[in-house]
Amino acid sequence: MIVTRFAPSPTGYLHIGGARTALFCWLLARRHNGKMILRLEDTDLKRNTPTAAAQVINDLRWLGIDWDEGPDPNHPDDPTKSIGTHGPYFQSQRCIIYDKYLQQLLDAGKAYYCFDTPEQIQVLRDRAAVEKKTFLYPRPQNFPDAKEAQKAHAQGCPVVIRFALPNKPITVNDVVRGRITFSAEEISDFIIRKSDGFPTYHFACVVDDELMEVTHIIRGQEHLMNTPLHLALQQALGFRTPTYAHMSVTVSEGGGKLSKRERAKTLLKAIKDNPHLDLDALAAVGSLSRVELDDFLVGNSSPDQPHISAMAEHLHVHLPEINVIDFFQSGYLPEALVNFIALLGWSPGDNREIMPLADLIAAFDLQRLTKTNSLFDRQKLVAFNTEHLRLVPPDKLLQHFKNYLKVNNSPITAADDATLAQLLKISEGARTFEQIEQKCLFLFTDKIEYDLQAVKKILQKPGTPELLTQTRAALANLETWDEPSLHRVIELLCEKNHVSLGKIAQPLRVAVTGTTISPGIGDSLVLLGKEKTLKRIDDTLEYLKRI
Repeated sequence: MIVTRFAPSPTGYLHIGGARTALFCWLLARRHNGKMILRLEDTDLKRNTPTAAAQVINDLRWLGIDWDEGPDPNHPDDPTKSIGTHGPYFQSQRCIIYDKYLQQLLDAGKAYYCFDTPEQIQVLRDRAAVEKKTFLYPRPQNFPDAKEAQKAHAQGCPVVIRFALPNKPITVNDVVRGRITFSAEEISDFIIRKSDGFPTYHFACVVDDELMEVTHIIRGQEHLMNTPLHLALQQALGFRTPTYAHMSVTVSEGGGKLSKRERAKTLLKAIKDNPHLDLDALAAVGSLSRVELDDFLVGNSSPDQPHISAMAEHLHVHLPEINVIDFFQSGYLPEALVNFIALLGWSPGDNREIMPLADLIAAFDLQRLTKTNSLFDRQKLVAFNTEHLRLVPPDKLLQHFKNYLKVNNSPITAADDATLAQLLKISEGARTFEQIEQKCLFLFTDKIEYDLQAVKKILQKPGTPELLTQTRAALANLETWDEPSLHRVIELLCEKNHVSLGKIAQPLRVAVTGTTISPGIGDSLVLLGKEKTLKRIDDTLEYLKRI
């Protein structure tokens, strides 16, 4: 049976690259009636963020990616709860397991203790750089024993364990890249247990992949250099070697690799471009101390995503969508996002692009992963989302819309299901939920804000106030407040004044919504109601007298 695993590190929210990895692992498992495992690689205590693990779980659930083993999806905040038989699924809870295999390597002379300080290692690296050589850790002739390691630790030395790499070439057989051989001169003895007692990524993932019976490992191209290290560990421990597939890089429209750090970089630039900014106030908005903000500004740390979002909102800075939750909050459908990222570095082999989940599963084949970089084309994603807004069943679309409104604390959340369904119906052709919300927000605010450009371009044109006054009078006399009746009133006004439809409808739209963008004018007025419509026309006429 095929067993895949998605193993993110909770050092930040799930970004689009991680979502693609998870999706491909899931598609392969589902295509072959296999199993997918979710494992949290949380041994980097310094970089873990408090909200990331739960957010990763929630993001996967929003995308529709489930798992057969891993943290309990119904308790994302409780790492003690899980589903499956190979737990724990948080690596920080598996140290006893790792210690057993570390000792096995030490006993076999395939690993050894080291006591070098960071400064000593840096001297060796600098020397290699001067000599224009690849840095290779100088393996001691005689390995220190446990007593020497304990003594060094008592003296305050950082005690780590390094793996003794075999002095021979290592060949990786990769589904995407083919056979790649790494010479012994390219790779060096590497750390498998850190001075804090936790295993490194290299060691923990090799042990877990064996014990969890993983058969296929799909991951990004950046991990290719790690694979010979993992193969060497597998051989030293007597483990199986899974099938590897390293996906191509996804690049942004600017040409660089799509990175989860883009949001932090965008915020950082906005702060640095504003020399008169009150940094103490900004730190308070981001729930940071001034020291934490200063560390961010000099590049020593990056705040958790909620803090970055809060500061960006305060500064009115639009951050690029990089993390899955960003696309959720921007009003994209999970079906559209899944469809889009499935085609980043993979093709079904025909001309299909818009594909529901069932079609993606049926067509998925590792052999169709591409070597070439894929472009994260945001305009194409918008087109995919527009199409999926049309394809998703109404009940499911309504639930997605409600979830979007809730996560954004929108005033529209207060509307009942029938009203929300009507908003979706009259907004057919919209690109995102955010666009629908912006078009319909006027219905749920007591006082509108006028778009000054719309006022200047439409309301302040000669003759417009008089036409708006006539419109107000005609609407006040209307007994039946429905779309056909409203449309007929506007037509009669156009005939009476010998003007086009836009000369009546657009000023009316700006008067009741504040902008030129809304659903159809008849639908807008029906939902707003007669009383509010007349009140807003009156307010607009008074406003025009004051400017």
